[in-house]
Amino acid sequence: MKELTRAEEQIMQVLWSIEKGFVNDILSQLPEPRPAYNTVSTIVRILEQKGFVGHTAFGRTHEYFPLVQKKAYSHVFFRNFMSNYFGNSYKSLASFFTREENLSLEELEAIRRMIDKEIEKKLPDHE
Repeated sequence: MKELTRAEEQIMQVLWSIEKGFVNDILSQLPEPRPAYNTVSTIVRILEQKGFVGHTAFGRTHEYFPLVQKKAYSHVFFRNFMSNYFGNSYKSLASFFTREENLSLEELEAIRRMIDKEIEKKLPDHE
């Protein structure tokens, strides 16, 4: 699966949110300043060529819908992100967030609780 450009991803985020829509529907969901109608139309057609979007024709207009689920794209994107920026090391990722992002004590404790829950799930039964 190919990675999307920022503009393509923005259109996909809208389609994942609304599930299906015409170019005007997509355009209305974009933040100001909105791109031109033709720009959105072009990006949607590129997404269609890449296999991310399908359409249903209604005469000369098309209603577009995602062919790739958000979860599937997120998984591939994150795997590439981990490889490109953290050498596939979750330890490096955690270190980055805990040191570089200046997380609050509450955020760090919430992360620790999530990790503790996952550790509990992976431990053999200790009844």
